[in-house]
Amino acid sequence: MFRKYVGWGAVAMLLAVALGAFGAHGLKDKLDASMMSAYETGVQYHIAHALGLIALGLVADRLGESKWVARSGAFLAAGIVLFSGSLYVMAVTDIGKLGIITPFGGVAFLIGWGCLAAAVRRK
Repeated sequence: MFRKYVGWGAVAMLLAVALGAFGAHGLKDKLDASMMSAYETGVQYHIAHALGLIALGLVADRLGESKWVARSGAFLAAGIVLFSGSLYVMAVTDIGKLGIITPFGGVAFLIGWGCLAAAVRRK
């Protein structure tokens, strides 16, 4: 489990840094302030939850093979895709209706952290 979550987290961090750099250097003159703010929010949450995946990997072996650990990883990863991904796509396409997806990613983050809390509590 350690390798899986640390690996996912590392790949997610690689993408977060690349997308953050792309936004800072490639989009700064192309997006209005509101869309740039949405993009930056996506990057911030992407980084935070990629680090969460890495942390999950670091504690996963100690918590043991658990459905709660697995669920936590899946929901954190889904949250990155739904929350940050929807903000990235919304910002670069200016399709505001994509913002309807963002809260589902936020809920996935909440569930992911709740599952980790459940895993710790059950240990």
